[in-house]
Amino acid sequence: MSGERPLRRITSRRNKLARPTLDQQVLDSRGPEWRHEDPWRVHRITAQFVNGFDELSVLSDTRAVSVFGSARTPPGHPYYELAEQLGAALARAGLAVITGGGPGAMEAVNKGAFEAGGLSVGLGIELPHEQKLNDFLHIGMDFEYFFARKTMFVKYAQAFVGLPGGFGTMDELFELLVLVQTKTVTRFPVILLGISYWQGLYDWIKQAMLAEGMVGDADLELLSMTDDVNEAVRLITETHGEGE
Repeated sequence: MSGERPLRRITSRRNKLARPTLDQQVLDSRGPEWRHEDPWRVHRITAQFVNGFDELSVLSDTRAVSVFGSARTPPGHPYYELAEQLGAALARAGLAVITGGGPGAMEAVNKGAFEAGGLSVGLGIELPHEQKLNDFLHIGMDFEYFFARKTMFVKYAQAFVGLPGGFGTMDELFELLVLVQTKTVTRFPVILLGISYWQGLYDWIKQAMLAEGMVGDADLELLSMTDDVNEAVRLITETHGEGE
């Protein structure tokens, strides 16, 4: 695939974010207005799902990997370079990449895939501090509701790779682990890239959660850690088979 594929940006972001985001509004139960407004929000929420399913249906016949990482990772940082290498390696393996579409590690993954000729997708989110979509996308969408966006991350991906990141990355990681643990999604490898960053979290899961019986031995096997982008790609392709 050519990195020069025409960009399709499907944005639904409102012009200015001076007022609360739609996520903030739907979760706010203060004041009497929400009793009357919430039922009508269902139509807007439905539209988010319809738009997402429609525009991302192009991925139905394409194997894709959702990758998460910090928006705060600057160009030139080792994690940025690692993310860019990952995007390129996934593209060379014939895998599309799906990120949060923002700056930092997300941009690096998209850039690596885009320049290597792979399909690069970014799913942005409306935030109080506006974060524009990066410039390395073939398909770029802005979502107003986190839950709609999260559905798209899972529905169109066959694997998850976590790069070093903050609360948002942790949120996605543990939500994915729950979906895999409960077999809501199957054959879905979860790979953490950057052992030195993730080791402490893995040790805590093992020494606290496992020791207290909050998770089982099989749950630890849901996670893989590596420093090698080629190893990450191998884990993904071996899980699903080269010909799928």
